[in-house]
Amino acid sequence: MRRVTGIGGVFFKAKDPKALAEWYRVHLGLNVEKWGGVAFRWNEDNANGTGTTAWNPFKDDTTYFAPSTASFMINYRVEDLHALLAALKAEGCNVDDKVDESEFGKFGWVIDPEGNKVELWQPPSGQ
Repeated sequence: MRRVTGIGGVFFKAKDPKALAEWYRVHLGLNVEKWGGVAFRWNEDNANGTGTTAWNPFKDDTTYFAPSTASFMINYRVEDLHALLAALKAEGCNVDDKVDESEFGKFGWVIDPEGNKVELWQPPSGQ
């Protein structure tokens, strides 16, 4: 029997959940529903179903989440990383100038209004 098959949800605390959800709706395009959350449906993101969602614990002294002091970081799939980062900068968001590109895709980061570092990932073509 298979046990865990993927990420079923990401849950975290916020000082002002409604305001933070609105920031994610406006700046990252999340479809925040009436119940306050988002349901990511794979067939809407990738009709071929070849995408993956990663889960990975980091050592407690990692600096990868910096400058955030949160004990988590969420990675969101995006279609056009460079265009999104440019739009976020134009909207006044706190965008990291660093972008990593490798065989694993393109990675960029933005800090949300509560100081959480958000990773944005454009998967390689076909994934």
